[in-house]
Amino acid sequence: MVDSANPVTVLHESRCWDLLASQEVGRLATAVNGSPEIFPVNFVVDGESLVFRTAEGSKLLELVINSHVCFEVDGWTDNGGWSVLVKGTAAVIPTGEELSEAEALPLRPWVPTVKTNFVRVTPAEVTGRRFEFGPDPLLEYRYGKRPI
Repeated sequence: MVDSANPVTVLHESRCWDLLASQEVGRLATAVNGSPEIFPVNFVVDGESLVFRTAEGSKLLELVINSHVCFEVDGWTDNGGWSVLVKGTAAVIPTGEELSEAEALPLRPWVPTVKTNFVRVTPAEVTGRRFEFGPDPLLEYRYGKRPI
């Protein structure tokens, strides 16, 4: 049953990390010169950071120009959904031990393209909300009944 007075619940950060780890795909939001872009990426949680792979191109260039990013992951069922937002910075993982560790993560490209750049998103803030789906309260208010 939906709590119509409070259908949105703020999630604790530890629950947000659990939800992030349960997914493989998210959306990376960047902005350069006031122009936002959103890129779908597959990723893994690595400790308290996110790692994804990318090829040379606009996504990588934008991260170099402006490392401040947002990363969003969602999930839902018939009864409700959730959304987790990570705000932080993105940086290409340099050569050496850190790169070797990233290469050992269970992270493979979806499509057969060469993606030699590993990028780590380090959060400054992790927030999440859970949503309970239900009838439109405006319809109930206007017509005094639930829609059919």
